[in-house]
Amino acid sequence: MAEEQNRHIIRAVAPGSIAEQLSLAPGDELVRINGKKINDVFDYHYLTNEEYLTLIVRKPSGEEWELEIEKEYEDDLGISFMEGLMDKYRSCRNKCIFCFIDQMPPGMRETLYFKDDDARLSFLQGNYITLTNMGEEDVKRICFYKLSPINISVHTMNPELRCKMLNNRFAGEALEKIKKFFNAGITMNAQIVLCKGINDGKELDYSIGELEKFLPLMESVSIVPAGKTKYRDGLFPLSDFSKEDAEAVLLQIFDWQEKLLARHGTRFVHASDEWFFMAGHPVPPAKYYEGFGQLENGVGMVRLLMDETKEALAALRGDNREMELSMATGVLAAPVLEGILADIRKKFPNITVHLYPVINHFFGEEITVAGLVTGQDIIGQLKGKPLGDFLCLPSVMVRPQERDFLDDYTIKDVETTLQTRVRIVKSDGVSLVRAVTQPFVEEEGENL
Repeated sequence: MAEEQNRHIIRAVAPGSIAEQLSLAPGDELVRINGKKINDVFDYHYLTNEEYLTLIVRKPSGEEWELEIEKEYEDDLGISFMEGLMDKYRSCRNKCIFCFIDQMPPGMRETLYFKDDDARLSFLQGNYITLTNMGEEDVKRICFYKLSPINISVHTMNPELRCKMLNNRFAGEALEKIKKFFNAGITMNAQIVLCKGINDGKELDYSIGELEKFLPLMESVSIVPAGKTKYRDGLFPLSDFSKEDAEAVLLQIFDWQEKLLARHGTRFVHASDEWFFMAGHPVPPAKYYEGFGQLENGVGMVRLLMDETKEALAALRGDNREMELSMATGVLAAPVLEGILADIRKKFPNITVHLYPVINHFFGEEITVAGLVTGQDIIGQLKGKPLGDFLCLPSVMVRPQERDFLDDYTIKDVETTLQTRVRIVKSDGVSLVRAVTQPFVEEEGENL
């Protein structure tokens, strides 16, 4: 039964690859490599690194082929599989008090309710995992394959408190896996989702102090505030961070950074961008972020965008070109974009950009990031407003292939209702400056 659930069916074969030369085709099943069963993508890459391979492949007819291969070490066979991991994705077994998925409204597409907690995606895609969904065999495989970095949702280093926050009686002892990774030389990153009155204050001091012990293999720690939607009926009562609370969190982090910089030459622990906005504190310079290692957690994204746009704008010669367009974003990023657009107008005074911060009625007004803005909120708040020749939307709002928003509204829905073209802009400064200063040519593929 286990073998039936873990079949490795080929999805595609790269042109000119070793697999194509061997007449492998979509629908074929890879059964074994050098006599060994393949559990997942890590086994596959490890086993195919050899120079001499024997593959057992089962054709759709049931016929089995035995193929002998001689190749260069680490040469790729040119195969991709139906399952990206060559295994089923592992879902989260926790019931975290701050879980965003538990705060999703009903009736959305099924994939949005899947809680990922798969260590393999931590290595492949940078996902953060809690370690609670990982057995000893998984730990041994990570150490054997030297999979780095592993990104860990720590939240607290207090085992008893972690059990309560994750609603999992094994969540505290799962922290012991960090020591095993450390002893095996595995690099790691950590995140702490901060909940007011729960894992902040002295508990945060304790967690940072404990994580410091794993330097330098524990490379960084990000501190992010828990996000709250309006769909929290029956869930743990989380309190809001005030401006004064955010200031206190930043001061606490700054104090730790000063000590860590003196002891280890790194700031190690970083506040996500939201804390600076909540506290009304200026965004630090690029050097502060030490290479922007936690961008995916929103650490330094604003500073990087500001610096990239400044550099891109400096490379352009201003002129009197005339354009009128519009731009929508989340409430959080709007002040930053206002400053960037003001700089653009200094060089291009005849470019008019209507900037619209979109209030998140769908999830609740406390949600202010652009990535959670929905199509219906864009339509509802921009209808009847001046939009110019086209509307710019950040790429984080939509799925690229499906061209839809979280609420399943599509780009086409927005274009049809608002009677304007939509220009999807990548999340970097060069793309932003280009979108505002260059005519929109859809054939260029920037909307794909």
